[in-house]
Amino acid sequence: MIRDQETLNILIDTLARFVGERLIPQEGLVARTDEIPEELVAEMKELGLFGLAIPEQYGGMGLTMEEEVLVTFEVTKASPAFRSRFATNNGIGAQGIVLDGTTEQKERFLPKIASGEITGSFCLTEPDSGSDAGSLRTSAVRDGEHYVLNGTKRFITNAPEAGIYTVMARTDSAKPGAAGVSAILVERGTPGLSFGPIDHKMGHKGAHTCDVIFEDCRVPVANLIGGREGQGFKTAMKVLDKGRLSIAAASVGSAERMLADALRYACERVQFGKPIAEFQLIQALLADSKAEIYAARSMVVDAARKRDAGLDVSTEASCAKMFASEMCGRVADRAVQIFGGAGYLTEYGIERFFRDVRLFRIYEGTTQIQQIVIARNMIREQTG
Repeated sequence: MIRDQETLNILIDTLARFVGERLIPQEGLVARTDEIPEELVAEMKELGLFGLAIPEQYGGMGLTMEEEVLVTFEVTKASPAFRSRFATNNGIGAQGIVLDGTTEQKERFLPKIASGEITGSFCLTEPDSGSDAGSLRTSAVRDGEHYVLNGTKRFITNAPEAGIYTVMARTDSAKPGAAGVSAILVERGTPGLSFGPIDHKMGHKGAHTCDVIFEDCRVPVANLIGGREGQGFKTAMKVLDKGRLSIAAASVGSAERMLADALRYACERVQFGKPIAEFQLIQALLADSKAEIYAARSMVVDAARKRDAGLDVSTEASCAKMFASEMCGRVADRAVQIFGGAGYLTEYGIERFFRDVRLFRIYEGTTQIQQIVIARNMIREQTG
């Protein structure tokens, strides 16, 4: 749902200039240093990127899902690390509060998240559990007006920079699986909260992850999202539907960037007296990529519109995330092939994208998890 096409066009045009003039020229620096310069982060805040999907009443832009994916297509034409820096504020790091938080929780945290004063982070995965809710071990034991948290979360995006953490913890050890899990907000600086070293990753340099560790970490009961125990995984699933559409959109934007770079190179690179773009086997690589990007983009927009219409998009979000992320990997591989030997060199940047986009097929639920979600939903609908 696009509420005001003219305003959206202005926003996208502004972001396109920001991407082209400020972000893309800094991609090499970010890859070398594993840091996004603070001046760029400040500019992101000024542009409102940290509050794109936060309701307007709390200082955000309140973008619809369709508007958000269109913006994501544009932003991810730069290195995906830039999007990652603010994406948790609009997705998994804040949507639990937006969707299920109490009025007090929303008023307390969302304005700071929307402005970028604090970054939100989402703590679900553990050393021995990710998609398996039944094996989640982080505990939150009630002690008067506090919960005492113990456990470790792993691969937590933006954890080193975050100011607020949505933590999935087991509040009822007697209930198996997801039933005993709750979502609790933990603020940075809370005694008992600490962090592991920043992870060294294959790609996504500049987008930081690390372990988040809770050792007798006392958190006020008022920080239980929604004020109800046992609702954590219901909240998480709502958040993940939106997150999966966001990753699908990021996959499309990155694929569009890689195809544009590959097409430009193919038109400039001369072999046997003519540009390699004139060779039919190169044309096949370009055409396949264009068609798959178009299909993925159409899927993402369609699923976003259905979510805006209030429909359950669990299946559509998983379909879009699975197809778009796998498509992006294929486009990356073709782009490196079009560049040939140059594609293996860091100076051309395509090898960086090749490594960066590999993550899209893993986080927010692997391709295999999406297959399970899709199939189970189909069977449930068939059998009632």
